[in-house]
Amino acid sequence: MSLQTASAFLMIEPVAFGYNAETAENNYFQHADHASPEHAIQEKALQEFRNMVDTLRQNNVHIVVVKDTLTPHTPDSIFPNNWISFHENGQVVIYPMFAPNRRLEKRMEILEHIRQEGFHIANIKDYSGFEASNRFLEGTGSMVLDRDSKTAFAALSERTDKELFLQFCHDFHYTPVTFYAFQTSQGQRVPIYHTNVMMSIGRQYAILCDASIDDEQEKRDVMQQLKRVGKSVISISENQMNHFAGNMLQIKNRTGKEFLVMSQTAHESLSKTQKEQLREYNDFLIINIPTIEYIGGGGVRCMMAELF
Repeated sequence: MSLQTASAFLMIEPVAFGYNAETAENNYFQHADHASPEHAIQEKALQEFRNMVDTLRQNNVHIVVVKDTLTPHTPDSIFPNNWISFHENGQVVIYPMFAPNRRLEKRMEILEHIRQEGFHIANIKDYSGFEASNRFLEGTGSMVLDRDSKTAFAALSERTDKELFLQFCHDFHYTPVTFYAFQTSQGQRVPIYHTNVMMSIGRQYAILCDASIDDEQEKRDVMQQLKRVGKSVISISENQMNHFAGNMLQIKNRTGKEFLVMSQTAHESLSKTQKEQLREYNDFLIINIPTIEYIGGGGVRCMMAELF
């Protein structure tokens, strides 16, 4: 039985979603909207969030929603997969975050809420102490996990510290695969802030923006590792990555039916051939979140923390 796809997810309902200047330092997917008032941006994001939750629940996916709080101010709380991950046998991991205001998202009462929903939490591994030495690892944003083969992929960046990634892999018995991934911003090649915007791993396939791996040997190594663990590789272009085509998540519902969750933006960027390839493995759940993508610089995958 595959461990790769979850059927239950934690999602955080926003109360003060907005542009986060602290994360914009190295997230080139974010855009400020100076024309819209803050409350209007929050209202649009809330509408998009609730539509996503409704769509998932209508397809029999178990969603645990926890509402954010107005204080402390956490404009990126809608992306919980960066500060927490859940694993088989009740293991929970808390991560060190690059932006100081994102560290405030770590609310332990959320774990109590999840317990009350019937999920088993056996032990918590907290790497937050590494924030004091400016070493960061932002959950399943920094790492893309193949839970079946216990292989972890990480594009190294300011937010993904190599030694800390290797420590996680040692602690949780994953084989580490590291590389550097880049995107073009204002004519410069700059590191991609999170691995999960350029790579997604499902049970049978991987979506990969191999064009973002500039080093040819690293590119070959990543492709070989994906094939070694039995994944068919579907390549996407850098332009498609910029439209969040790498930020997808294969999930299943309560009956075991598999879906690939993607945004409308991502779906529209895919070619007919790519859609046909992906539909061989699962149906699509297409969700429109333009405000969240444009202002927050994160997509549907970032909004879902898998509950195992």
